[in-house]
Amino acid sequence: MSAPTEPAGRKWRRLWQHRRWQLSSALLVMLVLLIVLAAALLNKADMPAQEAFSGLPHNYEYLEAESPGKVQLHMLAVVPEDIMLRADGLPLRQIAAYGINGGFFYGTDLLSVAIMNDDPVNGVKGAYGSGWFNAKYARGTLVWDGAAGTLSVQTVSSGDELTVTDRGRYWAQGGISMNLQHEELWKAASLTEQLPFADEQRMRSGLVYNSDGKLWLIVTPTLSTAEAFRQAVLDTVPGDGREGIFLDGDGSSQLNADEAVLTGDSRPVVQMIAVAGGK
Repeated sequence: MSAPTEPAGRKWRRLWQHRRWQLSSALLVMLVLLIVLAAALLNKADMPAQEAFSGLPHNYEYLEAESPGKVQLHMLAVVPEDIMLRADGLPLRQIAAYGINGGFFYGTDLLSVAIMNDDPVNGVKGAYGSGWFNAKYARGTLVWDGAAGTLSVQTVSSGDELTVTDRGRYWAQGGISMNLQHEELWKAASLTEQLPFADEQRMRSGLVYNSDGKLWLIVTPTLSTAEAFRQAVLDTVPGDGREGIFLDGDGSSQLNADEAVLTGDSRPVVQMIAVAGGK
């Protein structure tokens, strides 16, 4: 006796369900592949592989320290001659150079002094947002006088006010005065210079030198007040005669090194304090 014949309607429903299952499986596989590919492309665009730093001159010493107040500092020690102020407008981890974030900015405009050999790094001399001005306020600006071989913090509103031996041999990085040598002055100065969010818990960065002429590029991922960060600098940065400035903070607090990459909130920053030898 022959087997019963499957009704045509049921057969088509079975075939359609099987085909739908095949299509669903194929779509799921494609979706997974697309997610993996997107993640790989995002990682490539957002974080340079370690070989991005491969071959760069290692012109810094790295130090990681934690203060008694539990503020963790990541520091690059350099000689001032090896500093290159640059404007890239990118998150630091997309830049093949060692260093940290620079001064304050808004959009694409640089609001802190950033000058190399009398040229602002983000435009032309005298232009708003170029790096020729500390916008609105006279603020602490760390200056390397290449001809005299000296470091200082000068409170200025623009590059015109800087005191240097040779206008063709210096760099100047704007920020907010730390007054590490003047405990009685620093809070009043931070108010006068309008240090943003001083009493809030934020990531922070700074630029500090000592009497031996060593310069420290400093970033903390620890959420801390300006006072706690400044005290951590006093507690951990080596050397005597230290002085320095606060740089931009919060999500802009970023660092590139072989030993650590600190990404802040991955925002693009207008300006970088780079160790010479980057690409």
